[in-house]
Amino acid sequence: MSLRGGHAFVPLLLGAVAGPVVHVQLASLRPIAADGVLLAACVLGLLALLRSARSPWWLIAFAAGATFAACGLRASAYAGGLLPSSLEGEDVVLVGTVAGLPQRNDLGQRFRFDVEEARDGQGHAVAVPELVSLAWYSGAWAAQAGAFDDQRSPPTLLAGERWRFTARLRAPRGTRNPHGFDYELWLWEQGLQATGVVRAGKGDAPPRRLGTTWKHPVERARHRVRAAILTRVDDPQAAGVLAALVVGDQNAIERTDWDVFRATGVAHLLSISGLHVTMFAWLAAAVLGAAWRRSGRLCLWLPAPHAAALGGVALATAYALFSGWGVPAQRTLLMLGSMAVLRLPGRHWPWPVSWLAACAVVVSWDPWALLQPGFWLSFVAVGVLFATGREAADGPRGARGRVLALLREQGIVTIALAPLTLLLFGQVSLVGLLANLGAIPWVTLLVTPLAMAGVVVPPAWDLASLAVQGLTGVLEALAAWSWAVWSAATPPLWAGTAGVLGGLLLVMRLPPAWRALGVPLLLPALLWQAPRPPPGTFEVIAADVGQGNAVVVRTATHTLVYDAGPRYGADSDAGQRVLVPLLRALGERVDLLVLSHRDADHTGGAAAVLRMQPQAGLLASLEAGHLLSALRPVQPCMAGQHWAWDGIAFDVLHPDEEDMHARKPNALSCVLRIDDGRQAALLAGDVEAAQEAALLGRGLRSAQVLLVPHHGSRTSSTAGFLDAVQPRWALVQAGYRNRFGHPAADVLDRYRERGSRIVATPACGAAWWWSGAPDAMRCERDAARHYWQAREP
Repeated sequence: MSLRGGHAFVPLLLGAVAGPVVHVQLASLRPIAADGVLLAACVLGLLALLRSARSPWWLIAFAAGATFAACGLRASAYAGGLLPSSLEGEDVVLVGTVAGLPQRNDLGQRFRFDVEEARDGQGHAVAVPELVSLAWYSGAWAAQAGAFDDQRSPPTLLAGERWRFTARLRAPRGTRNPHGFDYELWLWEQGLQATGVVRAGKGDAPPRRLGTTWKHPVERARHRVRAAILTRVDDPQAAGVLAALVVGDQNAIERTDWDVFRATGVAHLLSISGLHVTMFAWLAAAVLGAAWRRSGRLCLWLPAPHAAALGGVALATAYALFSGWGVPAQRTLLMLGSMAVLRLPGRHWPWPVSWLAACAVVVSWDPWALLQPGFWLSFVAVGVLFATGREAADGPRGARGRVLALLREQGIVTIALAPLTLLLFGQVSLVGLLANLGAIPWVTLLVTPLAMAGVVVPPAWDLASLAVQGLTGVLEALAAWSWAVWSAATPPLWAGTAGVLGGLLLVMRLPPAWRALGVPLLLPALLWQAPRPPPGTFEVIAADVGQGNAVVVRTATHTLVYDAGPRYGADSDAGQRVLVPLLRALGERVDLLVLSHRDADHTGGAAAVLRMQPQAGLLASLEAGHLLSALRPVQPCMAGQHWAWDGIAFDVLHPDEEDMHARKPNALSCVLRIDDGRQAALLAGDVEAAQEAALLGRGLRSAQVLLVPHHGSRTSSTAGFLDAVQPRWALVQAGYRNRFGHPAADVLDRYRERGSRIVATPACGAAWWWSGAPDAMRCERDAARHYWQAREP
């Protein structure tokens, strides 16, 4: 039997998907030569098998090997263009072109930059990546970004403009936390091989605009349209939504609005996602097909269904280009194009083959999509609709039939995706079905067409604004319901996979007995409880939040959060980006939030944590009338406070009454000691030498784990203090290449001299320690390492 034709199709597709699936799990890249040899061998093997009479299933191994090696070669070639470590933190003069739509926020501007030329401080040419992401800060935020207090405010940048300025670059790096967003993977997938800050202080050469080029005309058009929307639409909430729908500027939507959209399960509707591109392709295909059928000559040349499919994909491509050409839109176009090509010969393929073919095309184009939630949500939703027999072509006729089909399909997708949503995000919107039933037709058939029509007829934006305001009013009312969102601990992969299969069984056209099997498969995902420390022991999780402190302490039945990390901007903080996802994934119910003192790198994320945990108490060294007191009554932190949870003693050691008159916030740092009778941890905030001396006078005892005071500043970690504490583990929470130079080299030397093992979050990521195994420390960067993640220079 020859393997030519359809017999080889499915094995080839399975192998094409399996290769990237294995490759994205690697911790490090293989040698290029090894991947090259593997690719050549697998291609030869495929050619031989396709001419033989052997079982077609042998093709899986060769196809998987070929795609695995191809991924490796692509990744190695890309990694070779990363920023050299010798240039990190150095001033480099860049000449190039603004690429993409610059994003303005309260910090300044962020934009992508096509580099034409780069020179170091001595004027020598240096090699830097061709595409970098740059931030041009202004005002007070410039100092926090490591620039100057007198940073020149950025002008309005336009795509296609050529500029020369001094920048300070660094390799792609983000925080690493369990269940957290992988910023380094996102940069890798976007093709951004370095990030940096424009240096525009008085001591730097002034940035200079060199002119305008013809490059990036679509981005310039997007800029003009966004500016027109923001100028015409007075309501900032509606203007942000319209800018997101028309030009793909998701940053135009404020964080509070995103919170509402996520709580009601409609966030996918209000950004350029696969749904928008698919709906645009469907509408374009319907209009084009109807027009095509009116010409007999055209139908003889190309059948109307084929013309409609190809035209729909082509017009959807144009829409995706204008809306920013985001990675989710690219994946959707590949999927639509694959299915259109499969149907061109007029052959009816079984739905698993069509689905698998689209999946193989997408992962071959972008293997790293396999680690993105949007990929799985899109493909599982499409697979569910295929498997349940709800293809558009076979749908019911008539308005009433279409409405019933929409209701049924939305219910099917909601039930089937609930376990997957829980696995990916740790929460499920309980009002999502109701919200989407109204929001999907409202946004796709009213808001989006009006928003797009406004590009040609601006008054249409006024009507679109009214439609957005009506929608958001309803969504805000739904999100305000106390039971709108159900949160639970993130289940392990096996439980999430079983839950997705269970959801699929429940909605498929199967006998009732088979469908009933979906219930026991759902239960592990829905009822999963994250493991907790046994009674008499405790855990310390030092989150990776950059320059700031944030520690989670867990006992058998209680949870304490010590500090809440920094504020990154007006709409972004460590609470929202790190602590809330971490606490949700662990299924935590926080009993007490302790804020060591008022500095923003310790309290920046507190509001987000308190909103997520309405039952949590607040123990803090804050002045009277602090903004957080509006969210929760503040109990002052005072030495002598003591409580016990599950056999674990908690003692506040500082400040005492004498310290209350100190003007410097660091002097009021709340120092907390946690002790299980055998092992202890000391969380010291930002205490300095004077406070350390005071603690010694109160009989400071040893602790196996010490949160290094003041992030390793020279003002702290005195010799006498370290001799008393004798830490086995010294946890340093600081930002990578932070402007303060934390931790100081001489401070680290003092710890090493005493045999302490230093664990710093820039190198470790989140650090996880359990008093039941005091000699071990789990680092997130080591435990979940991938080849695209930054290494320490």
